[in-house]
Amino acid sequence: MNRKLKNTFALLGVLLLLGVIGFGYIYIFQKPSLKSKTTELASLKALSYDPNVLNQQLKEKIVKAAKLDSILAARKFNIPKNLSSLKFYDFLNLLSTRFSERAKLNIEYIAQKTDKEFLYFDYRVSGYGSYNDLFQLIYGIEESKELKKITKMNLSNYVLAPDNEAPEFLINFTMNVSVYFSSNDRYATATYTENNLSAPKLYDIFYPLIRTEIPPNSRGLLDVQGAKLLALVPDGAFLADARGNSFLLIEGDEVYLGYLTTVDYTWKKVTFVLNKGGIVETVVLNLDKSLRK
Repeated sequence: MNRKLKNTFALLGVLLLLGVIGFGYIYIFQKPSLKSKTTELASLKALSYDPNVLNQQLKEKIVKAAKLDSILAARKFNIPKNLSSLKFYDFLNLLSTRFSERAKLNIEYIAQKTDKEFLYFDYRVSGYGSYNDLFQLIYGIEESKELKKITKMNLSNYVLAPDNEAPEFLINFTMNVSVYFSSNDRYATATYTENNLSAPKLYDIFYPLIRTEIPPNSRGLLDVQGAKLLALVPDGAFLADARGNSFLLIEGDEVYLGYLTTVDYTWKKVTFVLNKGGIVETVVLNLDKSLRK
């Protein structure tokens, strides 16, 4: 075999080896990478939408989100996302503007706790106030848009009797309040509006029917106890109290602890209705026979 033929076969062998190596590199090493790149390219082509189509889809998503938010906003209660522990203080400060001047309120933060998939802040709220103050506080907490629950409560009576003022029958209270929130916005609304927290006025069921505390006679009204009927006129009556102070009263006039209800000119007497700490009495004063004409 001549040299030229040998060189030809050598070149063919090198060419064949390079073909085998290239074939192996492409189908063994590059094929998985090519397959992943082909899949990625297909996915990118699938997301390559017309901008007009994308804008239309965005508008539809906004409308759908607004509908979902309106459904959440229409619910009586919401659970906010990542609530600040200070917000409850602001809530009660605003709510306390509905209380009477006698009401007092203290707020103490206890801890952050969990309840199933929700989180909540635990607070201790204490103080005193009238029955309607307490009812306003309970109503405001339980009816608030952002979910709050009273978990424990203790009540006791409290009589406030300042000098020269009528006693007030108040209620001491201590309660634990849980303020709920969540780590996501599944139960929250973007358009938060507080519920109506104005509580109706109720009859004070804690007000004692029989009371030992009697309001002082700070207005200088006629004290029927020890009073005397001095004279009668067709339109009224002259009376004097135990200190010698005289009064001219007509039917319906207020006296200490009650009212003058009847002036009986025929039978020479006057009738009072008095409320002595829940005990209602009818007191009749007759004109002294020595003063009759």
